[in-house]
Amino acid sequence: MDFHLSDLVPELQGGSFVGFTNEQLTRYNRHFVLSGIGAVGQRRISQAKVALIGAGGLGSVIGYYLCAAGIGKLAIVDNDKVELSNLQRQIAHNMARIDVNKAESAAQTYRALNPDVDIKVFKERLVKGNIRGLIADYDVVIDGSDNFQTRFLINDACVLMGKPLVSGAVLGFEGQLMVVMPHDGHCYRCVFEDVPPDGVVPTCREVGVLGAVPGVIGSLQAMEAIKLIVGNGEVLKGCILIYNALNVSFRKVAVQRNPSCKVCGTTPSMSIYDF
Repeated sequence: MDFHLSDLVPELQGGSFVGFTNEQLTRYNRHFVLSGIGAVGQRRISQAKVALIGAGGLGSVIGYYLCAAGIGKLAIVDNDKVELSNLQRQIAHNMARIDVNKAESAAQTYRALNPDVDIKVFKERLVKGNIRGLIADYDVVIDGSDNFQTRFLINDACVLMGKPLVSGAVLGFEGQLMVVMPHDGHCYRCVFEDVPPDGVVPTCREVGVLGAVPGVIGSLQAMEAIKLIVGNGEVLKGCILIYNALNVSFRKVAVQRNPSCKVCGTTPSMSIYDF
């Protein structure tokens, strides 16, 4: 059944709904009647542009919720192909898409969910030579990658280009989340300083990851992005949120900007010209 303006609560009726179709009034009804979102917030969501780096465990969930919310434009960047071992946690993919590029597979899933969303697929590895061009036109960048080299690259480019970044990571039974607001507090490099040497930090391939953990962290990343876009709520900045699935705990660890940080410190040694 379609919703019309007369079906919505009286205080939300009126000119702010101009431009929404009856199908959209139905699809996003729970947003329209939600205090703090409403027609104004939904319009901001529908006009927002988000770059999603990675279409794996985190990216699958992030993309699902952003597309369900009706994000205006979504770029998906991933050069990997779907493998059978991915399907335990990477819920944007399925058996029929094994050996298909992950960005393309995820895009097929999200388009089936919501044709409103303009999805751009980039089947390439993120490197210094292409990151500026890939994220330049987007309002928010979300890091769903699975390696330190890419996380540092995304952080550095976002800080230098002034792009808000929602960063997440998972391993074993734990996950972590932070929001980087350029020139307003810490960045990823303030916390971890530099890419650790190979073999120092174990990978998911080596120690595993519980499939639902990326679901928790990815959902939180999508939520932080939506709050940034709508402009409502307290964004998770100035700290790292750490989640432990085994004892069902969330812990915030306060983080401050490092004055010696090479990308956002007092005298940074990195510049946009490095990219």
